Amino acid sequence: MLTPNFIAPAHFDDPAAALAQVRAIYHDAVSHLRDRFQRFLNGERFAMRVRAHYPYLRLKTDEVALSDTSLAYGFLADPGVYETTLTRPDIFANYYLEQFRLLLENHPGMLLEIGVSQQPIPIHFSFEEQDHIEGSLSIEQRAAMRGLFDLPDLTAMEDAIANGNWEPVADQPKPLSLFTAPRVDLSLQRLRHYTGTAASHFQKFVLFTNYQFYIDEFVKQGREIMARSLDPTTPKSQDGYVAFVEPGNLVTRRAGLAAPAQDGDNPPLPRAPQMPAYHLIREDGCGITMVNIGVGPANAKNITDHIAVLRPHAWLMLGHCAGLRNTQQLGDYVLAHAYVRDDHVLDEDLPHWVPVPALAEIQIALQNAVADVLGVSAENLKQVMRTGTVATTDNRNWELLPHEKRLSQSRAIALDMESATIAANGFRFRVPYGTLLCVSDKPLHGEIKLPGMADQFYRQRVSQHMQVGIRAVELLRQRGGEHLHSRKGGAHSASGFTLARADSCAGGWCFVPWQAS
Repeated sequence: MLTPNFIAPAHFDDPAAALAQVRAIYHDAVSHLRDRFQRFLNGERFAMRVRAHYPYLRLKTDEVALSDTSLAYGFLADPGVYETTLTRPDIFANYYLEQFRLLLENHPGMLLEIGVSQQPIPIHFSFEEQDHIEGSLSIEQRAAMRGLFDLPDLTAMEDAIANGNWEPVADQPKPLSLFTAPRVDLSLQRLRHYTGTAASHFQKFVLFTNYQFYIDEFVKQGREIMARSLDPTTPKSQDGYVAFVEPGNLVTRRAGLAAPAQDGDNPPLPRAPQMPAYHLIREDGCGITMVNIGVGPANAKNITDHIAVLRPHAWLMLGHCAGLRNTQQLGDYVLAHAYVRDDHVLDEDLPHWVPVPALAEIQIALQNAVADVLGVSAENLKQVMRTGTVATTDNRNWELLPHEKRLSQSRAIALDMESATIAANGFRFRVPYGTLLCVSDKPLHGEIKLPGMADQFYRQRVSQHMQVGIRAVELLRQRGGEHLHSRKGGAHSASGFTLARADSCAGGWCFVPWQAS
């Protein structure tokens, strides 16, 4: 086996030193793979297989954490040995650093063991983000590559920990995170493919939409913000945006701010990505990412499966829905506090009998954002917004089926094709979630979308709805993301540690206690 020089396990009581060791192991591993692969492309043949491994973090404690923190992460719930593999310290440096600090603070005398794991790094996950190597491989090289390098192993990427299906083996350490390093790397690759932007651009608050109109408005507002210089009198929680990133990693810097040296001229993408993402960047990472997921629960599950590894503070669904009540008007808002899950894409991962609760902090932020943007009092809010159950279906032509009785029994007030999926995956992956929809038609009452009516509706409502979403993020940002994660992490059991990202705006990426399923 051709491997990097062995780095012996080491123990640390200093978070920065532990992070430096993670960086060293990971750098040696990917440098080794990149060097050997380049030599392979140049025609060199190896007599042995080429391999490198992820770094690991291992912890052992004989005591329950003596922590008085209200956070639901950063400590080990039970005595035992815990372990996880780590990847991409260039992206997750603040995450690891803060995590290490919390663990050491909450377990006095415990040491962090950093070493080389037994989990190989697939060659695909060692490439630089700008590399597109496989397209230049010949048929012979592709065949030889399989025998020389490790390829992605799906058994190392399954979501058994997140789903509560992980079964311990004798003497096996307990999991320390929801996701293994290969699972994270897979999602980072998929995010680049589906959204057209690098994972490093994603912010901690994510907005999803099912209509291009919302993206157009977000782009318009993002470019307008970039054209204005930062106003020192504006509270940082309401602005602080320094760049706007569009698919193809096209970066527009804020007026008056110098562009970093690493900014380059990226060519436009030859074609639009499947689910394009746009990013209003803040230096603390607490900006806003918006993704057009298109129509349907399959897309909604797909993209949230991958964004979850970045541990956002919250993700919110902003989109259109069918109103199901006589009293609703076109343009009314719907704040979901429950869901009918007829989307089916998560049936194998999250059983139907598992409730998907509304989260108080998210609900309050969305409600207050509607009141602020529309300028209505709390007493008059019901005139423009209803709170109730949202049904999500996987049938685009649901109007043609006998749904009326089922919808009536559930007391649903709106129906769409994405919201319950996004909420359920938020629950599953311990990411705080919320839904604010806008009624665009009422098929059960004869009010269907017609081209002219739809265009008028979109012009009137999309800009306002987008402002509500941005205002909700401002309100959540003011509270600090660690409170959202604490509330969410404590809301249900986790068969594994979850990672809760906060960084400088809210305290760090965090491990949440493991509990037996």
